[in-house]
Formats: sequence, C-alpha cells, structure tokens
Amino acid sequence: MKVVLRDNVDPLGKKGDVVEVADGYARNFLIPAGKAFKSSPGAERQAERMRESRELKDAKELAEAQEIAARLVSAPIRITARAGAEGRLFGSVTTADLVRAVAEQANVMLERKALESDGIKELGSHTVTARPHPEVEFPLTVEVLVAE
Repeated sequence: MKVVLRDNVDPLGKKGDVVEVADGYARNFLIPAGKAFKSSPGAERQAERMRESRELKDAKELAEAQEIAARLVSAPIRITARAGAEGRLFGSVTTADLVRAVAEQANVMLERKALESDGIKELGSHTVTARPHPEVEFPLTVEVLVAE
C-alpha cells in the first residue's frame, strides 16, 4: 500500500515522502498512529507541498547553525570554577554549564545534546566539539578559570 508520511518514521522516510509499505503495517500502525495517510493523487500533491516545506525548514536550520558556528569559533567561552592547588576542579564543568555560559556570553542558545564533552575536570583551555546541526560541526574553545 502506498502511504504519505506525516512525520519522520525511521527507517521508512521523512515527512512528506510517499512510500510503499505492507498493507498490515499501514492499517495497523502507521495510519492509526497518525504517522501516515493513504496515498491518492490529491494526497501526493499535498505530500509535495510537505516536502517543499520540510526542505525550506531544513535550509533555514542549516543557515542558522552555520551562523552559530561562525560566531562561536572565534571567541572562547570563559567559565569560572573552584579548584584545588594542582588545578583539579572540585567537580567538573558539564555540558549544562557550557550551554549556560554560551547563552550568557555569546547570546546563543544551544542544546546540551549538541555538545560533546565528558566533563572538564581541570583548569586551562579545552576544546569541545559542538554539533548544532547534523551537517555543521565545529570546535568550541572553553577556558576554565579559578573562581575567587
């Protein structure tokens, strides 16, 4: 049975795609769950509009992620933390701390999931990988300073 996807469904496809699936899968899961509707000539025109909308949204999100990368690559993010005599932190700098610091210092909202860090446990300069979009990845420099 041909159906038009209303949402992204792994591994079938993305919103607006017209896919061929088993009749039972469509009748028992996709259609009742609101993830798809039965294909027809009118539905396929609607699917085309859904794909166009999705592509515009994806292009906008990519452009925003590239702008964020351009803003954050050049300026280091500074975080203060309490540390012992040898430069080891009491605790660690987490991705939540990094997100908060980026929002305050660069006025950019990132998600915790977009940052790849195991936690920073020492003073000094560190590099964290940021991935705000699947196609955009950049290094974020974090300077951890002693809190007074």
